[in-house]
Amino acid sequence: MKNIFAYVFFWILLVASAVYAFNYAIMIPDVYFSYSKDQCIQVVNYSLEDKYSCENLPTKFNHIWVE
Repeated sequence: MKNIFAYVFFWILLVASAVYAFNYAIMIPDVYFSYSKDQCIQVVNYSLEDKYSCENLPTKFNHIWVE
């Protein structure tokens, strides 16, 4: 019986960790950079609390090159 509780707890912890990691990964902003000028073009914020812009870049972001 003790092993069943440990097994269920382990799977709940594993699923909760995976959901948290997925949620964190999809909330990272996208920053579009011009390939020729190497300058920020646009910042796409997915979280409602984030107010990042080209002047205020986040510490972590998805770097996307555009023409």
